[in-house]
Amino acid sequence: MAGSSIIDSSVHNRLQELFGYVRSGRILDAINEFYAEDAVMQENNELPTVGRQANLERERQFMNTVKEWKRFDVTAYGVGDHVTFYETVMDWIATDGTPVHVEQVVVARWRDSKIVHERFYHNP
Repeated sequence: MAGSSIIDSSVHNRLQELFGYVRSGRILDAINEFYAEDAVMQENNELPTVGRQANLERERQFMNTVKEWKRFDVTAYGVGDHVTFYETVMDWIATDGTPVHVEQVVVARWRDSKIVHERFYHNP
């Protein structure tokens, strides 16, 4: 039991650091810092994007559509044995001036303090 609480504490701390990166709009930096080289990211039922470099490019394309990052609020989160989830509310202004509001749940699996698999559940 004691071993898992140490793991949970480490992952909990990393998750809190990740939140700070995203809140400040440092999403690309977060991928370099918090994601394993072989990380898999997936939106809802879309095909997963495999590998940190491919995910960096995917997020770079997303960030190119963002004019201004307004909000990233975590409304709930949980940490288990090498797995985390969090519920978030995000707002941003798109480059065409359109306000965007997204509420989602994110489930991540961790290995060696890095995310190896992350899935985003939201209403497109």
